[in-house]
Amino acid sequence: MMKFAILGAGTIANKMACTISHMPLVEAYAVAARDLDRATEFAARYGFAKAYGSYEEMVEDREVDIVYIAVPHSLHYRYMKLCLEHGKHVLCEKPFTVNAEQTKKIIALAEKNGLLATEAMWTRYMPSRKIVDDIIKSGVIGQVTSLTANLGYELSAIKRIWDINLAGGALWDVGCYLVHFARMIFGTEITDIKASAVFRNDVDAIDSITLLFGDKVATMQCSAVAVLNRNGSIFGTRGYIEIQNINNPELIEVFDSEYHKIATYTLPKQITGFEYEVQASIEAIENHCVECKALPHDEIISSMETLDEIRKKLGYEPPIVE
Repeated sequence: MMKFAILGAGTIANKMACTISHMPLVEAYAVAARDLDRATEFAARYGFAKAYGSYEEMVEDREVDIVYIAVPHSLHYRYMKLCLEHGKHVLCEKPFTVNAEQTKKIIALAEKNGLLATEAMWTRYMPSRKIVDDIIKSGVIGQVTSLTANLGYELSAIKRIWDINLAGGALWDVGCYLVHFARMIFGTEITDIKASAVFRNDVDAIDSITLLFGDKVATMQCSAVAVLNRNGSIFGTRGYIEIQNINNPELIEVFDSEYHKIATYTLPKQITGFEYEVQASIEAIENHCVECKALPHDEIISSMETLDEIRKKLGYEPPIVE
């Protein structure tokens, strides 16, 4: 049984702890926080065997197999590096790092040490991905030509999002999902990028992003100041696909050229949706792989390069922590 550790004890860490506590092939083994009392309370709540008051102390534990990085993304590079240097496999919350240069360094270190390092971009691992792929491959909507998508939440109360020193802004917290959504549909060959933003407190609050993939176009919007409907639409020459909630698809519907609904797909019940990335990580480790098939290292790097280019278009460059 894989001994799973969580580095960080915030909101996203709680969701992951809830997930693995319901997965029989994963042992909720250790959690680390900057405050031992907080880690101890977290461990008791979810049944973890060990609680640590420092991240450094936890990675010294030889029993830990894989660490889920759940700290703010400005610190992902630092703590992935710490884990990998101590022989721990890593599943890191999105975005993997804050730029492609950091991503390349982490992946090179993981590959050198023969350890898994993958990004917890949960939509890459979900069964909804195959459903959409299969619909497109079937030809029922014809040749796919464009897509639209949006993702947004009212996040004004979350302080780190409005702190440039913590790499805040809408792009890193919600826009990254849009980039991965477009790349899952249209592939990796992006021929042009356009982006604009409304700024607040020196970080992007609302972003408009257009990606060209040769003769295909993806138009997207993300926001950290408003509740968007999170929907995605994929358009083809014979019909289109509607996806309810691209962040965790709940319903997928197919329409023909006369706007008649011709198919409906519901998604299987899930624990939280995080179980798919955990399962993929476990399988990769058991097969002695340093990357997951659903999100290989080349794609993690390439997606980060796309995000870098969008950020440059926005004229936004946060301080880099290493």
